Amino acid sequence: MSALRKKFGDDYQVVTTSSSGSGFNQPPPEKKKKRQRFVDKNGRCNVQHGNLGGETSRYLSDLFTTLVDLKWRWNLFIFILTYTVAWLFMASMWWFIAYIRGDLNKAHNDKYTPCVANVYNFPSAFLFFIETEATIGYGYRYITDKCPEGIILFLFQSILGSIVDAFLIGCMFIKMSQPKKRAETLMFSEHAAISMRDGKLTLMFRVGNLRNSHMVSAQIRCKLLKSRQTPEGEFLPLDQLELDVGFSTGADQLFLVSPLTICHVIDTKSPFYDLSQRSMQTEQFEIVVILEGIVETTGMTCQARTSYTEDEVLWGHRFFPVISLEEGFFKVDYSQFHATFEVPTPPYSVKEQEEALLLSSPLMAPSLCNSGEKNSSLDCLETLEDNDSTTKLPTKLQKITGRDGLPKKLLRMSSTTSEMTYSFGDLPMKLQRISSVPGVSDDKQVGKASKINTEPMSKSVADLPPKLQRLAGGGGRMDGHLPPKLRKMNSDRFT
Repeated sequence: MSALRKKFGDDYQVVTTSSSGSGFNQPPPEKKKKRQRFVDKNGRCNVQHGNLGGETSRYLSDLFTTLVDLKWRWNLFIFILTYTVAWLFMASMWWFIAYIRGDLNKAHNDKYTPCVANVYNFPSAFLFFIETEATIGYGYRYITDKCPEGIILFLFQSILGSIVDAFLIGCMFIKMSQPKKRAETLMFSEHAAISMRDGKLTLMFRVGNLRNSHMVSAQIRCKLLKSRQTPEGEFLPLDQLELDVGFSTGADQLFLVSPLTICHVIDTKSPFYDLSQRSMQTEQFEIVVILEGIVETTGMTCQARTSYTEDEVLWGHRFFPVISLEEGFFKVDYSQFHATFEVPTPPYSVKEQEEALLLSSPLMAPSLCNSGEKNSSLDCLETLEDNDSTTKLPTKLQKITGRDGLPKKLLRMSSTTSEMTYSFGDLPMKLQRISSVPGVSDDKQVGKASKINTEPMSKSVADLPPKLQRLAGGGGRMDGHLPPKLRKMNSDRFT
């Protein structure tokens, strides 16, 4: 623990868990049966095509690709067999011409001109063909001008030999230069991890390039293979869903110089929206990762693949840092490439976390008030009034909105927290003009209005300031000069 904090600092909190346990009476964990993978860790797809019937002829129509796709032992066998058969066939043709012309019996006669000099049996005919085909003639065996059929056979041998050489040598060259071996120097982490990153639950795995040569235009994609049943009852054993690893932001385009951690943010659009730590014990899925790029040295497209099953996804883990700064360069420690450590992570799914957040703060729901904009309280109250959701308001607002005779304008004015507790709308128009005299602070105006509204309505006008007395007529009571509707509202409020 101390060594880890010394190396990586206090930012990486490690949560140690006891794997063996303190009790000895605990039953050993049941070994889970190994599930069949669709794509192996080395990228090979476990798919076999059977019962093709007459469709096997399609392989012969594309013979070159068929030979390239074969394994090396079959390629070498076909290579050797083709040359051996071609050589024996052409040597037999030269021996047959010599046999028909009688050159085999007259080969040692100096006065006789054979078709091919010094060919008097099959081994000598075979040597003549090899010397001609490989252009390593020793000058002892040669074609004479007295044999037109030999000249025609020589032309056919040259054309056939060029075709066989181009086909087989080209096949072997493509087989050797295939970028499959380049894919073996592209590494994927043995496990994937799920933990919090930037406040969001994220699925992560790591990729790396062992060679100094770069992968040009490297791009990564992820597929989720999971069985499901449609609403119509159709069962899909291997339904493929796309996992967003940065396609919308361009993060899927990699600059693969050092190991990178690929992230998939689990949100409402993710197939793992309702995935929790508990549900992972019963879920069955497979994540297929495809990394494509152009090999810098050969210019050929390379593709590397791997997969992660549900057993290889670690909940609440994070990858160890592998890059350190040395003197003049950055050093990558591949010994920690697959290593992870445990970090505090909520065991709930994103769906459960959002539902718990909505239940704990119902007024912050997006359906009531949009958190992205600063809506006034009157807009929220209108929405609440239209949806008959006043029971979720505070007690004070329930009392105000529950009165039948109040207009919406007064509700809006009384609902805002930045306004006065009692609006000046309850006063006559003349009093409103006086209360809004310039130079008087808002607090003083609020205090005066509150004092006027909260005092008993039976208070004499003589106790008011002289200016208010003149407006009220000098005598009588203040409520006698209010409109009937406001008098009724004031009497209802203070009773």
